[in-house]
Amino acid sequence: MNALAAQFGISSDPSPNQRAFLGWQCRCRQMMMRDNEGKPTDAVMPEVTLAGAAEPLGHIITIMSKSPAYSLTPELTHMAKKTHETAKWREEAMKFFSATYYQKAHEFSDILTSTFPPGSQGAAKLRTAKAATLSFEAYGERWDLTCTIHKLSRRNPLYLATMAHNRLFNPTISPDTEVLGFEPDWTQSQRANWQGDLNV
Repeated sequence: MNALAAQFGISSDPSPNQRAFLGWQCRCRQMMMRDNEGKPTDAVMPEVTLAGAAEPLGHIITIMSKSPAYSLTPELTHMAKKTHETAKWREEAMKFFSATYYQKAHEFSDILTSTFPPGSQGAAKLRTAKAATLSFEAYGERWDLTCTIHKLSRRNPLYLATMAHNRLFNPTISPDTEVLGFEPDWTQSQRANWQGDLNV
């Protein structure tokens, strides 16, 4: 996990594709929170094709977290702790993510994460493959990200951020949930159907 450890902070020289993708994702996710009640859209649910496979495995829901230097994980955790009324967690989360959270794309890690229930066969296939292509398609754009796959430890900042985020929308999420990280290789990743960047 050396590559992951080296990159879950902020890249010192992000590529144009990296900057464009993070900006697009921030705008898509802010729209999802404001206009779709936080329900995942195609923009955050890429099709996954394992390395060497001819057919896609399926779709996953991805989370994009701030880099450790800009982490707001304590704030996300506090939302769940300040009230026992879990119905209010989502309401608070919607306000938080709809405001300024996604307005500074450079604060985000380019490593996307996804959660899987304990014993997930899909997660096992991803771990075995160790690499996959994530294909995003929405709002006139398509991105094919060639990614290395990592199982995140419970101490990993991106694991903690992902679980804090998902718990606000799913209070019954299992503590044994598995979190996988998808680390793009920007030299191999491609952008298609470009119609201009969405402003963030």
